[in-house]
Amino acid sequence: MKKFELTKENIGKGYLILINPDYLLQKNQPVLVPFDDEFKEIELEKCANEKLHLALSEIEAGKRIVPVSGYRSLEEQIDIYDTSVKENGEEFTKKFVALPNASEHQTGLAIDLALNEGEIDFICPSFPYHGICQEFRSVAPNYGFIERYQEEKKEITKISKEEWHFRYVGFPHSKIITDHDFCLEEYLNYLKDFIYPSNPLKIDGYEIFYLPYQNEEDSIEVENDSIISGNNVDGFILTRRVENE
Repeated sequence: MKKFELTKENIGKGYLILINPDYLLQKNQPVLVPFDDEFKEIELEKCANEKLHLALSEIEAGKRIVPVSGYRSLEEQIDIYDTSVKENGEEFTKKFVALPNASEHQTGLAIDLALNEGEIDFICPSFPYHGICQEFRSVAPNYGFIERYQEEKKEITKISKEEWHFRYVGFPHSKIITDHDFCLEEYLNYLKDFIYPSNPLKIDGYEIFYLPYQNEEDSIEVENDSIISGNNVDGFILTRRVENE
């Protein structure tokens, strides 16, 4: 068993944190690794990077899909935003570039991918809905990734469609989000119906619970293979494996 402190600070940590203009990034120190030896300058959170390579390996992507942007520091996000405003204008930038501390790239859990074909646009890389790119989309949820920003959800996410931007949330959350056509904001609200400890969401050998924040003294003991993530809003998500009934 392991103990987890249900503090305000920990609300801002984990694979399911919501980062947007309403819920800014808190203190964040992800364990980062280079994407690979060729793209050493592009980094991701360690587990997210491992799962991403497994997905790319399954579809035998080779060099047909390449990373464009992974982890960004606050300073990098400020520079990217300001440069885009100068080069593309404020209206374009607001659609496709998150404000500093409202960017998922600062978590190390987001990756922009591109079809390795011709010149690659850093802000809006090509990642079409066919061929090897669509093959990646099909397997990505099995490895914990979701296509984060879709056209029909932009009024909720406050970001225009970005078919190149994938976010690691972990399995089975990625499968539920994809199967129900949720965006992350909708999914986290959906989970609030499944309050710990008596009302789990059961799926694929997992139980998922929502634990609302109550006070700084609260903690919970869980199995060693259980995962707890803050939602960066008001509580925590517990994910644990269960024996098949």
